[in-house]
Amino acid sequence: MLKNLDWRILFNLEVLNFHAMKNEELQAIASQLKHPLGEKGIEMGNMMNETNINMTKHSIQNLNISKENRILELGHGNAGHVEFLFEQAEKLKYYGLEMSELMFQEARQINRNFVSQKQAFFSLYDGNTIPFEDGLFDKIFTVNTIYFWQRPEELLLEIYRVLKPNGNLCLTFAEEDFMKTLPFTQFEFELYSNEKAQKLIEKTAFKIVYTETQIEKVKSKTGELVDRAFTTIVLEK
Repeated sequence: MLKNLDWRILFNLEVLNFHAMKNEELQAIASQLKHPLGEKGIEMGNMMNETNINMTKHSIQNLNISKENRILELGHGNAGHVEFLFEQAEKLKYYGLEMSELMFQEARQINRNFVSQKQAFFSLYDGNTIPFEDGLFDKIFTVNTIYFWQRPEELLLEIYRVLKPNGNLCLTFAEEDFMKTLPFTQFEFELYSNEKAQKLIEKTAFKIVYTETQIEKVKSKTGELVDRAFTTIVLEK
């Protein structure tokens, strides 16, 4: 039964053979990526933090964070990267929004020192409405969440609303051509290329100030290094 699988083995890309898995197993992976739950969700959060850390750091660096900035992240997972964010400048305030109760709790635990010092603030949200006032944030970023946006244009408008004038959004995601090679992305995922994302952005008042697609090496299911293309788009209000 799927519930008895050892997910630490399941997500070890050196031994996992995605193409031999049943649809229900692939769908379970997709669901955990979208909304981690239970013990398997904790392992998923750790795995996502590890495999996405380069993309996340790249996003943070592209925000050009300054002293006393107020920063919002959508879909932070276990937020193991928040310490890196606080290294970027002094007197920062970080706010994280997450749909997963489990990841909300994990993030608070991992960053308990920042929480107790009132530097980091974590909240749950529904993935559509951002529960903050207009023009509150200097910078906003999100990594590998766009695939799961229920109403993409509306969420971009919400992000625009809570950004300060001239504030920046950094949107980072793995390119569609790479994501299509992962069988579980046929479930739950809406894949994006750079071009598709830009067409979405054009429906809003955001201005694109920077876009870059780069290649990084990641381990394949056989343990070999393969190329993963990911795109970073920096927008300005």
